[in-house]
Amino acid sequence: MNRRTLLKSTALAAAASLVFFGAASAQNPVLKIGFVGVTSGPAAAWGISNQRSMETRAAWLNELGGVEIDGQKYDVQIVAFDDQKDPKRAIAGMEKMAQEGIHYVVGPNVDDGAAAVRPVAEQNGIMYFPYAFPKELYTAPASNAILGMVANYQSGPAIYKYLMENNGVKKVAFVAANESDPLSQRDGGVEAAKALGLEVVSDSVTYQVDTTDFTPVLLPVLQSQPDLLVLSGVSPANAPQLIRSARELGYTGLISTETAQDATVLQEGAGELANGFISVGGASTPELASDAMREFVDRYTKMFGEYNDESNTKVYALEYILETIKANPAAMNDVEEFKKTMDTFEAPNPFMVGDAKLTYVGTTSFGQKRQVSVPLVVNEFKDGAFQTLFVAQVD
Repeated sequence: MNRRTLLKSTALAAAASLVFFGAASAQNPVLKIGFVGVTSGPAAAWGISNQRSMETRAAWLNELGGVEIDGQKYDVQIVAFDDQKDPKRAIAGMEKMAQEGIHYVVGPNVDDGAAAVRPVAEQNGIMYFPYAFPKELYTAPASNAILGMVANYQSGPAIYKYLMENNGVKKVAFVAANESDPLSQRDGGVEAAKALGLEVVSDSVTYQVDTTDFTPVLLPVLQSQPDLLVLSGVSPANAPQLIRSARELGYTGLISTETAQDATVLQEGAGELANGFISVGGASTPELASDAMREFVDRYTKMFGEYNDESNTKVYALEYILETIKANPAAMNDVEEFKKTMDTFEAPNPFMVGDAKLTYVGTTSFGQKRQVSVPLVVNEFKDGAFQTLFVAQVD
């Protein structure tokens, strides 16, 4: 998506929100929920999916009359801030949320930003839901961050084990952008691969995020003849370029990543060369999706003219925030009350079939419940769309 299209669609959504709130806010007070994340640049798809998911769900709930908390109906308003994948701007965004009296924020989307905002969040009584993987954000003494998705050190081993058992993978190579997020994910992937008994044949090759010619980057990696090439922490913009270069160099093995991707970007950037590419998907499949999830997808698509599979995961953060506050209304303005509720919290999961529940997990990885429970869905790209490869669960 280019900047002009993004600005246009965002402006239209904002206008629609203003019209709606003009009609609804006369009766209901407003509950503000923040978003601080990247919505511009190579990683924009991650944050755009967050913001649009929140805005779609908020508009839907408001249309139904608002969210009832302790007998009072509230209209949900999303206050968004583009941090441009810059930790300094992420801090400024979180400070803005504090100034507006917002106690619950979704984001940031990357490791640096999530770490940078921690002092502001803790000093101002803000719970935040990053899509970032450093364990120190979620382990004691840290307690204000809640991981909004499945981490690479949870999904990586599941992917590698599946490919070992079903595709005979024995040798794996890693390549990563020369930034803290991808490098951290690479190191976690290497550790997981070795623990599973895989032979790591390359793990030191990196590239700059503004690279346009990946041939010299990938050539030494592919010469090590891996069965699996892992694009650690790859951004949606770089993924098709790397895939195309690998295939044009004659690589016929498997390619995967532990980050979520955009099917449209893959199709436009790599076409059929991206067929077989494995990535972490949204937390839903056609078999898992409830009527509410299908309606969410329909509403999102009508609101923004397109849909991103990753929003199957990103829809959950706002739901967890609202349902936890509903379970303990004192948490609306006191995050310590929110934390007290998390250990025993349970609510129906509206987005999955059957008796699925919203609960907090993460005890195995972090020693405390600081992660939302969403299914680990692993996808395979084929002919312009994602197909489900397998589904797992995180404790």
